[in-house]
Amino acid sequence: MTDEQMRYPIGNFVAPVSYIIEDKRKWISVLRNLPGKVRNVIMPLTDQQLNTAYRTGGWTLRQVVHHLADSHMNSLVRFKLALTEDKPTIKPYEEADWALLPDYRLPVESSLRMLEGIHIHMVALFESFTEDQWDKTFVHPASGDTVTLKKALALYAWHSKHHLAHLTETIKKF
Repeated sequence: MTDEQMRYPIGNFVAPVSYIIEDKRKWISVLRNLPGKVRNVIMPLTDQQLNTAYRTGGWTLRQVVHHLADSHMNSLVRFKLALTEDKPTIKPYEEADWALLPDYRLPVESSLRMLEGIHIHMVALFESFTEDQWDKTFVHPASGDTVTLKKALALYAWHSKHHLAHLTETIKKF
């Protein structure tokens, strides 16, 4: 893949037209399985390989793993806010700046453990949702969009596959 293809190796997120139960189950399965897939893909890597950028100007594989934990931690909070408040405005964060913080240079094990725990919580919540809960929303202040939890589920399933592809496609080049 070229650097440009590596920016979005599975394509951009496209919001579904409908949200049928089979699709929600598929997306929940993606989230259930992501931590194990990430662990299996990166465990054989050396520190030098983990410090390889997936594309010119992109994050290192180490940063991608840490980002997944941080992003999905924020996602879990957003889901919980939407479940317990009426159309909350969520707090965005500067993910590119977070990737420059010292904890992004740590070994990846701490973020793998975080990701495992976060996804256990996510799946437990998602599997308990009623249709009304899937329709609950939060507001993203950067875009002004009101996001349903079912759309957020689809987005985070895409996000999981997107970054897993960054890892797997880069590893193919080793």
